[in-house]
Amino acid sequence: MKTNRRNFIKTSAIAAASLAIPSTTIKGIEKLNQTKPFGKMKLSWIPYDLQLKHVFTISGFSRKTTPVVLTKIEYDGLVGYGEASLPPYLGETQASVIEFLKKIDLSPFSDPSHLEEILYYVDHIAENNTAAKASVDIALHDLMGKMIGAPWHKIWGLDKYAVPDTTFTIGIDTDEAVREKTREVLGDFNILKIKVGGEHDKRMIEAIRSVTDLPMAVDVNQGWTDKHEALDMIHWLKEKNIVMVEQPMPKYDFDNIAWLTERSPLPIFADESLQRLRDVEKMKGVFSGINIKLMKCTGMREAWKMRNLAEALGMKVMIGCMTETSCAISAASQLSAGLDFADLDGALLIANDCFTGAKLEKGKIIASDLPGIGVEPTQKLSFGT
Repeated sequence: MKTNRRNFIKTSAIAAASLAIPSTTIKGIEKLNQTKPFGKMKLSWIPYDLQLKHVFTISGFSRKTTPVVLTKIEYDGLVGYGEASLPPYLGETQASVIEFLKKIDLSPFSDPSHLEEILYYVDHIAENNTAAKASVDIALHDLMGKMIGAPWHKIWGLDKYAVPDTTFTIGIDTDEAVREKTREVLGDFNILKIKVGGEHDKRMIEAIRSVTDLPMAVDVNQGWTDKHEALDMIHWLKEKNIVMVEQPMPKYDFDNIAWLTERSPLPIFADESLQRLRDVEKMKGVFSGINIKLMKCTGMREAWKMRNLAEALGMKVMIGCMTETSCAISAASQLSAGLDFADLDGALLIANDCFTGAKLEKGKIIASDLPGIGVEPTQKLSFGT
């Protein structure tokens, strides 16, 4: 009986996650049904380098720029925009993304609204390349939303204001630099996110606590290796008004992470341990929750499925980001309503955002009501193929 019940729960969870085609408004469906195939979809792209406002340091490396590739899909007078953000640890480059995009042939597809079919084809062109795939997924969602005439939070039936506060990320740095970064954002955010995972973790936390008592999340980026020391650290962090811990130990060290999660007074979230939908069930019993990032899971389509499955499994869900323009951030913001945590500050960390879209309002990233992902370019971008 117990085995049958477990199988039923597992089957139900997978079924919930597989509801890939959302309920659209009646008017939107009618509009799509009345649309006749017109021409072909045209995919183009442009490499773009993001300039960070501050040097960004996590456990392992530092950087001042982040390369991205912006994409555009044109169809019947409409344009959908997408983005691939490429932090070093993903293993993708502008060159690899462009090489992947060159392999995509959208000519067999006459209707952009056939998202499942198109994205299945894109996903099976080659292994990995998740950010490259996300750039196509986001552009297609933007295009389809414009065809329907609604933003995706409305298509999915979500309340764009019912979102968690976004964290603002502060990288590993000197005490004075950390205090300065904290002072710069006081009044704009209701929760901070601190990169830790080194020998100076407590010092960094104390430096921030000398400036503010705002709640904080910590992102360890796999930086802790001893589970007993990690547990002692988490108990200390709880006393400092830390509310969650992200990826405390190496991503494949599941046994020790599960041990830590079972004893931790704070929820433990998977980041590097989790990539795609197929990984979600493996996280059950190991972590308290998962951090979904569009660049790791190939985009909005799979992110929506991951959210549904994690919730069906009784896990907490966080929506995260890389350093990104408002294009990818706006895409992620469309599905953030009702989640437990959000880390959607990526566009706020850069000095040369080339899109406008989701906005910071009272500590929350609020999606635009423009159709699709809700963005508009703020400068002329010369897309090519």
